[in-house]
Amino acid sequence: MKAIKKIFDKVRPHFEEGGNCHALHSVYEGIECFLFVPNTTSTTGTHVHDAIDSKRIMSFVVIALMPAMLFGMYNVGYQYYVHVGIEGDFFDKFLYGFLAVLPKIVVTYVVGLGIEFVVAQWKKEEIQEGFLVTGMLIPMIVPVDCPLWIIAIATAFAVIFAKEVFGGTGMNIFNVALVARVFMFFSYPTKMSGDAVWVASKSIFGLGKTVDGMTAATSLGIASTSATPAGCPPFSWDMVTGFIPGSIGETSVIAILIGALILLWTGVASWKTMLSVFLGGALMAWIFNFCGPHTAMAHMPWYEHLVLGGFCFGAVFMATDPVTSARTETGKYIYGFLIGALAIFIRVLNPGFPEGMMFAILFMNIFAPLIDYFVVQHNISRRVKRVTKTTINSDE
Repeated sequence: MKAIKKIFDKVRPHFEEGGNCHALHSVYEGIECFLFVPNTTSTTGTHVHDAIDSKRIMSFVVIALMPAMLFGMYNVGYQYYVHVGIEGDFFDKFLYGFLAVLPKIVVTYVVGLGIEFVVAQWKKEEIQEGFLVTGMLIPMIVPVDCPLWIIAIATAFAVIFAKEVFGGTGMNIFNVALVARVFMFFSYPTKMSGDAVWVASKSIFGLGKTVDGMTAATSLGIASTSATPAGCPPFSWDMVTGFIPGSIGETSVIAILIGALILLWTGVASWKTMLSVFLGGALMAWIFNFCGPHTAMAHMPWYEHLVLGGFCFGAVFMATDPVTSARTETGKYIYGFLIGALAIFIRVLNPGFPEGMMFAILFMNIFAPLIDYFVVQHNISRRVKRVTKTTINSDE
């Protein structure tokens, strides 16, 4: 790394004011800050000094996403080999999944970072690290057969209209990755739902074979199309381990749990938000079990609701987004609880949207500032009453 650092120090004058590459100063600074800790320090004003910065926070989140990403790659290959009916060892399945998922990651980063580089150059600002996480999240929440051009368009839309128009990293009111998924869901519904998008159907670099018309419904998809409780899929430990069809990174509860432990151990995510999401979802599912409509989704056990679809993934990696979630400690409980309850509410009462977590989080992103406002105002009122009561008692 010292050799690389010397190269950066040598070429730095070319990118500074007056250098022949000054127009690309943001690009140089962005790459340098990604590789090394900046050696600049604040000289005026009041500042908070801490051992962690936004780059380190984003790095921890990316590390926490790795178990779900790696398992998702393997599950893509596993589902393909199972449904095609051909034999393959662990390496064959993982390699197939890796080659299927990698292009999605590359496209997301190329498009998203490309737009952020252009915007930073245009605004003459530093390139922020926010897309490091978003670029990893978007490929993990889409079906494996989602075309690359759709992912590219959705990523561009989300970065421009859900992030940059609000001022960039830290200013967006909606989760950028979920905006990309919503865009794909409504603009290209046949590529984001149905039975033909969850299992890969193409040969990749000579691995496997191309199969037309391959279908495999998800457990939520089966339940949403059943008009009676008898259509509710029975609980299976595959729902926990993740060996079921679904979005690339959302199937394995165990892998997501490992990521949650990393986020909690590093202090990046709030356990209050995570816990309250699960409590809200469990309570709403339990209520529907007793007094809900006579459908499979309403009578699905609460624990199945929590392990299926994107519920766990959303609770751990989406609801805890520090930019778009509630920031007050009490507000985190309220915000998370309402996300969990609303997700199950949407699943049960709107069969057209069996995956309610996406809409629940985006809807609560709107109300997160309002929740914080009322929590703060309540605390202010309580303190005023306490001070007033103390003053009255002292006068007496």
